Amino acid sequence: MKKYEIMYILKADLEETARKDEISKLQGILESNKAKVTNVNEWGVKDFAYEIKGAKKGYYVVLKVSADTEALKEFSRLAKLDQNVIRHLITVDQD
Repeated sequence: MKKYEIMYILKADLEETARKDEISKLQGILESNKAKVTNVNEWGVKDFAYEIKGAKKGYYVVLKVSADTEALKEFSRLAKLDQNVIRHLITVDQD
């Protein structure tokens, strides 16, 4: 399995419990597809340089994972369908 970094942005107006549930749900998608999440880093609410889907700010989360491509495809598919995820990006981790 290769190492990847996943950054996603959640809606900034989510309540804390809803945000924690969303983070757990997204991490669970990876783990249920045999990916190993090694680090979760919550950056918090940040302003956007420009509006994205009508939002001016979002809650940033960065994950370090070891996964195969199937797990990443499933994560990406479900993140696109999730109304609380504004954007996501998956990159190969260079560490």
